[in-house]
Amino acid sequence: MSTKDWLEKDYYKVLGVSSNATADEIKKAYRKLARANHPDANPGNADAERRFKEVSEANDVLSDPAKRKEYDDARKLFGGGGFRFPRGGNTAGASSMDDLFRNASGSGDSFSDIFGGLFNGAGRTRTTASSRGPRRGSDIEGEVTIDFVDSVNGVTVPIQMISDAPCSACHGTGAKAGTVPRVCPTCQGSGMQTSTSGGVFAVTEPCVDCRGRGMIVDDPCPVCNGSGRGRSARSMQVRIPAGVTDGQRIRLKGKGGAGENGGAPGDLYVMVHVTAHPVFGRKGDNLTLTAPVTFSEAALGAEIEVPTLDGPAVRIKIAPGTPNGRTLRVRGKGVARRDGSHGDLLVTVEVVVPEQLSEQAREALGSFAAAAGSSDPRQALFAKVRAAGGRATSGTRTG
Repeated sequence: MSTKDWLEKDYYKVLGVSSNATADEIKKAYRKLARANHPDANPGNADAERRFKEVSEANDVLSDPAKRKEYDDARKLFGGGGFRFPRGGNTAGASSMDDLFRNASGSGDSFSDIFGGLFNGAGRTRTTASSRGPRRGSDIEGEVTIDFVDSVNGVTVPIQMISDAPCSACHGTGAKAGTVPRVCPTCQGSGMQTSTSGGVFAVTEPCVDCRGRGMIVDDPCPVCNGSGRGRSARSMQVRIPAGVTDGQRIRLKGKGGAGENGGAPGDLYVMVHVTAHPVFGRKGDNLTLTAPVTFSEAALGAEIEVPTLDGPAVRIKIAPGTPNGRTLRVRGKGVARRDGSHGDLLVTVEVVVPEQLSEQAREALGSFAAAAGSSDPRQALFAKVRAAGGRATSGTRTG
């Protein structure tokens, strides 16, 4: 069984037992799963065959006390299984553990080549001989606030950034002018050191003497105190694409901090904040608008004019008997999409009730009420309450 398998697979989970399960519990779980997934009991079932192999593999390790102890020690060392590298640096984009270690070492060495001596004899300490490779620059985050119209149409805005850059005095070496750093004798310039832990496992980590730089500065630069890094302020124009939403994070590749030793620059991440519009709102790629209409327009029907965000007004038809809150759609007057099409404008009708009426208007409404009849539209509410098991009755007055 390879070290890679031990780090990636959780054999306890495969058997459905806890990590402190007894030998009898492991045996019982294995027998149950083996019977259920045996190829003879599941002819032609590829999933059962795969499951049977996984169960057998897990039992082979956990049923052997020596193998189980070695497996448990390996998982404890690497965080309880599922060994992973953090994002960023030279491991970005790695698709497997072999890729991670190949990128980390800067060579074609495979996982087994690097950890070939992981479980070998104790007391050995070795250093890698490869030279220190390029280091990717750091990612930078910034924020920008734009107004609602610019978020819909897109806009170019200036951004002031403060980021790490090579020190202008020592040009990134970390050494005082007139001096040069020397290769670290501990790691031979690799920046990494491999040592044994507890006499069993070999652990690769940044060199403690040069702190992973591969070089030692005897006479540090007074400007950066030997770090080789400085702070730089620069301004750049950033294009905010059309259709950006409030809180959206935009990535600008290669616009972050400068890399070291020929490494690629990091990325710039811009957090966009959008101010609210006094009239328009947004729902996905659609713009929203509330349009007030009179009672007579809603009851009799009408053709009204409503504004658009950045173009001429459009006319929409209100059908007779339109209720308050109904939403009408105006095609193509919304937010621009990446494919060149546009969302829609959603207009919600709001029936406005006049606060004051003239005597003539009051008489007209009275005549309308008499002609329309005296049916109570709220009777349906009481019927629904009673149907739900309530005891609602009409006729009680308050106020």
